[in-house]
Amino acid sequence: MATTTQDLQREISKTSAHSDNVVKAKDSGDQDMPVLPATKDQGFADAVADLDNDKIRPPIEYDSLSVFLASVGRRFKSLWTRRFILSILAGQLLSFCITSTSVITTELTMRGFNLPTTQTWFLYFALCIIYTPFTIYKYGFKGWAKVVFKDGWKYFILAAADVEGNFLVVKAYQNTNLLSAMLLDTWAIPVCMFFTWVYFRTKFHWSQYLGVFVCCVGMGLLVTSDQVSNAANGPGKSFIKGDMFMIAGATLYGFTNATEEFLVRNAPLYQVVGLLGMFGMIINGIQASSLEHSGWNDVVWDGKVIGFLFVYTFSMLVLYTVAPILYRMASSTYFNLSILTSDFYGLIFGIFLFKMKPYWLYFFAFVIVLIGLVTYFWHTPPESGPVNAVPPAYLQKTKKQEEEMEEGSLPMGDKE
Repeated sequence: MATTTQDLQREISKTSAHSDNVVKAKDSGDQDMPVLPATKDQGFADAVADLDNDKIRPPIEYDSLSVFLASVGRRFKSLWTRRFILSILAGQLLSFCITSTSVITTELTMRGFNLPTTQTWFLYFALCIIYTPFTIYKYGFKGWAKVVFKDGWKYFILAAADVEGNFLVVKAYQNTNLLSAMLLDTWAIPVCMFFTWVYFRTKFHWSQYLGVFVCCVGMGLLVTSDQVSNAANGPGKSFIKGDMFMIAGATLYGFTNATEEFLVRNAPLYQVVGLLGMFGMIINGIQASSLEHSGWNDVVWDGKVIGFLFVYTFSMLVLYTVAPILYRMASSTYFNLSILTSDFYGLIFGIFLFKMKPYWLYFFAFVIVLIGLVTYFWHTPPESGPVNAVPPAYLQKTKKQEEEMEEGSLPMGDKE
């Protein structure tokens, strides 16, 4: 068994997990599971899904009503693994962070701060100075430079899409109302599912599509509640322009979420987030200095504006740190479903900051979204692929060669 595991690990590092002939799966409790041969017609994701379904999701039985209810109870109980609970909590934390950034962006706009690229530059700067030094510490400067040279183009594309996505979404909130923005932001879900299929060839179960639909129904109820209670921020400067900005931004968000999931499943988190921050800082800085330099002098840089920028940057820093972890525990699609509850948290902010009166449908819609999340997990854990988060193979090979050279240079008496 040990030999099989070692051979498997070598195979995973060489080839795509979806084309392996033999895979070793783990359940949500991270306990070893039997070695499973994958057939030509069944990729890695399908094999893991089937195996997980057998081990984690008890079958639904239809022999009688009592048997059916008992089997549903066992299935429901099987959902509540540590991975599932952490996924729920992480998703709601990220949803709260997104709500915070939306409220802060609205506050900054009301104070005349209309510099979306400048606003997000501080985020990428924070990511760069936190994660890039740690990556250099782990790889050495030469190793880090080699990663930038060999794989930097991947992170450049990711950073460019992320920068423009943030730019377009902030512009959308400045030009349309909260009602339309929150509704159109759900477009990121099908986009993310499409790119997840592109990267992982994920075969979604019908219950997962149902979970997406239920979440979107809950989102629709939240938006309806906005309309009934007049809780939206009111008409924007240019309604159509804002809607177009949000659709374009949501498309880029869906792409970046799925792409980042693919990267963090195949590389250490600090490498992915560090390079995203570095390239994002450069791209964002060039764009801000080109498009918004004239507006820097017009902004009143008082304590409140600086404080709002600090809280915005901190919320986004938490978001960009926890989101890749959620991609590993669940998937980028699940992440997009989780943040649909951000409108509910927006209501909480509205009650205390803007003295809003909540409409009863808000609380019902929040429960509907949570039911959709449970439905998405109902058949099988929504993992798009295995996690093989190790440094690049060329760095491991270089390190091994250096160790062999050091051993070869030792005197004979010093060798073990």
